[in-house]
Amino acid sequence: TAFGLLPPYLNKPLMDQVLAPKGPGRPLEDRLKLLGILVLVLALSRVLMSALSAAQGWLSAWLGNRITHDIRSRLYHHLQYLSLSFYDRRQLGTVISRINQDTGQLQQFLVWGVQDLVVNFLLIVGIGVMLFWMNWRLALWVLLPAPFIAFLAHSFWWRLRLYIQRFFHRWGRLNAFLSETLSGLKIVRAFAQEPREISRFRQRSWELALTGVQVERAWAVAFSGISLLIMLGTILVWYVGGRQVLFERMTLGTLMAFLMYVGMFYGPMRALSWLVNWSSRSLAAAERVFEVLDTRPDVRDADDAVPMPRIEGRIEFRDVTFGYEKNKPVLKDINLKIEPGEMIGLVGHSGAGKTTTVNLICRFYDVDSGEILIDGVPLHKIRLQDLRRQIGIVPQDTFLFSGTIAENISYAKPEATREEIIRAAKIANAHDFILRKPDGYDTVIGEGGQGLSSGEKQRIAIARAVLHNPRILILDEATSQVDVETERQIQEAIARLVEGRTTIAIAHRLSTLKNADRLVVLKEGKIVEVGTHDELLEKKGEFHRLVQMYREVSQVRAVVR
Repeated sequence: TAFGLLPPYLNKPLMDQVLAPKGPGRPLEDRLKLLGILVLVLALSRVLMSALSAAQGWLSAWLGNRITHDIRSRLYHHLQYLSLSFYDRRQLGTVISRINQDTGQLQQFLVWGVQDLVVNFLLIVGIGVMLFWMNWRLALWVLLPAPFIAFLAHSFWWRLRLYIQRFFHRWGRLNAFLSETLSGLKIVRAFAQEPREISRFRQRSWELALTGVQVERAWAVAFSGISLLIMLGTILVWYVGGRQVLFERMTLGTLMAFLMYVGMFYGPMRALSWLVNWSSRSLAAAERVFEVLDTRPDVRDADDAVPMPRIEGRIEFRDVTFGYEKNKPVLKDINLKIEPGEMIGLVGHSGAGKTTTVNLICRFYDVDSGEILIDGVPLHKIRLQDLRRQIGIVPQDTFLFSGTIAENISYAKPEATREEIIRAAKIANAHDFILRKPDGYDTVIGEGGQGLSSGEKQRIAIARAVLHNPRILILDEATSQVDVETERQIQEAIARLVEGRTTIAIAHRLSTLKNADRLVVLKEGKIVEVGTHDELLEKKGEFHRLVQMYREVSQVRAVVR
């Protein structure tokens, strides 16, 4: 900034003492010598300005990208630990938009916007000092449009923020729509709904475009007004300064230097007006980023959380009530004791609360009332890392990551040896079909397990749980996607796996729960029956009714086949 203020001032001696001196002036040799000195100083100042500008750009690029990386990493870290209820209320595409688009908008401002703000502010202060030092009366005319420029920029800043917030909101909606429709592309094509989805996309894209038009139009009006005020200020200086030169109250060199400073003075003001647009976008993005960072997880370690390096597996529900929405309970007054090493089967119609029960044991959600205890310790007082390291789950909807089969099996235990991975695959009855793949355990599978059948994916998920070696094992419809023969083999493997572990199983095929120590029958969020498979059949209650319904459905399927 200091070197940038030097060249305009050199115009004063260059004009008054070298090019157009008044009176007899200096001899030609002296003027030539002074010309060389002034040009050399001007050249050196420009070289130093260029070097410092390059250093400034290098440092700003490193610092801005580093800060953005830190924000993006912190945002992703925070998202990893936010409660599942946070994602229940938001579309995945809007969350991805916060990580990619909003942090990218911040990056532009941090890399270039902040340095421009600082440099232009210093330029305005430095130029203002030079103008008042050279001619304070003329400097007042320069500042005449400044209050109007500030008022105009401030007025449009609030309107721009409103439009930009709306723009980012609609951009997030568009990302969410893309994520949803591309994930469900098979369903779209199965029902020939491509034209409908194209129409829906065009509608959302057009809404985003209209908001973008509002932003750019508001900015165009504001910038045009600011440019007009800047031009009027320059015209005033030419008129008032020109009169002072004509009446010999100011030298021509002083006026030329003054006009150069005026051009430099309004340049930063114009740049700061651009920063109004830039900062509005960045602040809107920052609000969306910090909205996530400021969100506290509903499920987190208590201040007095206790370490539990080894869980025995005793689970107790005491008057537990829970609902994903507070006024709509899914589980109501649940009381249940599960002993270490016991296998419990959860039975009930769809929506009865079976999956919700295991979600609470994993502490994906906290209960609304009552409490859950493990080994006599309230669940919310156990460190989450200790709890989840000792719980293995095979979910109903199997999810596999992009990577090799071996990497997916060892996901919960990255340091596992190849022998441990193969042993887990054999227990899950996955070893044989893995060897039939082109690269065996090193076969790369696509996102979500592309390239594998539903049964194969489920067996890899079981192997993943086996390798995890949990104290509490949760099987949520673990055999729902396999044929009868594979199911029989998996049941044999599970029988070996559950030994010495507390196991909670949910099964679509009620016959697969015959080996459970007890069955817990849920109906409309309440426990209505507890007992062994045979005991519940003899009672001819809710479980008997479910078995009869299952047999009727099985007979219908057999006839259809």
